Amino acid sequence: MDTNTNLKKWLWPVVIGALVAVVLLAVALSYAVRAERNARYVGMMNVVAEKLSKTVRGVEMNAENVFDEVAKHLESPQTVIAALGSKTSLNPDVIGYFAAFVPNYFPQEGRWFQPYVHQGDSTEFVLTLVGSARHDYTTSTWYVQGEKEKESFWSEPYYYEDNLNVVSGYYMTFATPIFDAQGRLACVCGADMTQEWMIDQLRKIEDEVRNDELLNNNRLPGNDDFFIVILNDDGTSFAHPDGNIVAMSDEAFVASLKKHDRGVAELEVNGVPSRVYYTPLKRTHWSVAIVVKK
Repeated sequence: MDTNTNLKKWLWPVVIGALVAVVLLAVALSYAVRAERNARYVGMMNVVAEKLSKTVRGVEMNAENVFDEVAKHLESPQTVIAALGSKTSLNPDVIGYFAAFVPNYFPQEGRWFQPYVHQGDSTEFVLTLVGSARHDYTTSTWYVQGEKEKESFWSEPYYYEDNLNVVSGYYMTFATPIFDAQGRLACVCGADMTQEWMIDQLRKIEDEVRNDELLNNNRLPGNDDFFIVILNDDGTSFAHPDGNIVAMSDEAFVASLKKHDRGVAELEVNGVPSRVYYTPLKRTHWSVAIVVKK
C-alpha cells in the first residue's frame, strides 16, 4: 500500500511535467511557425512591391519622353500629332498616347481636340481623334484631376467603351498636365495601360517569388496558401493573377490604405479568414497585398 502511494506521488509530478513540456513545445512551435510566416511574407511583400514599382516606373519614363515632345511642339495640331507618334516604339506595352487639350485651344479644331495615337489591329500605331460631344473628355476623372495637378499621376482604373477604333476595356492612365510658354494649362497628356497588362505583370512576379530559393529557403509546411493582389485605396482589387475580384471593406484597413500605410491585418477576404500583408506602391495610389489563408 505504501509502495503504491509513493509511486502515485512520484508519477503525478512526472505527468504534470510532461504535460507542461508538451504545452510549451506547442507554444514554441506555434511561435516559430508564426515568426517564419511573418518573415517570409514580409520579405516577399517587399520584393513584389519593388518589382512592380520598377515595372511601373519603366512605363512612366517612356511616357514622359512622349509628353516632353508634346510640350515642345504645341504650335499646331499637326506638330502635336507628330510628337505623340514620335516615340511609340519605346514601349510596345502602352496601348496608346493622347493629348487632351483644353476647350478651343486650337480654334480651327473646335471645342474638342484629343488626338490619340494607339495600337490598331496590327502592330502599327494609328491615329484616332476621340474628342467629341459624345466623348467629352473634359468630364473624365483623369482630365479633371489633370486640371488640378502640377505633376504626373496615375488615374483610378476605369472602363472605356466607344464605337471608335479603340479597344474597349479597363484602363489605367499615367497622365501629366502640359503647360504652354505662358504657364497656362494646354492639355493633359496620357499613356494608357490595360488591366490585362497589369495582371500579366503580377502573374509573372508571383511565379518568380513562389520559386525564389532565397525567399523560400526556410519555408515550413503549410505556408503556401496565398495569392498576391493589387488594391485600389478603397480596398477593391484592380489586379489579381487569376482575374478574380477581391474586396476588403474593413474600415480600419481601408483607412490605412488611403494613408499609404504598410502593415499586417487579420481580415475575412471573400469570406475566408486571412492574414493580409500590404504596402503601398511608389508614386501610385495602389497597394500590393499578399493574402495568406489562415
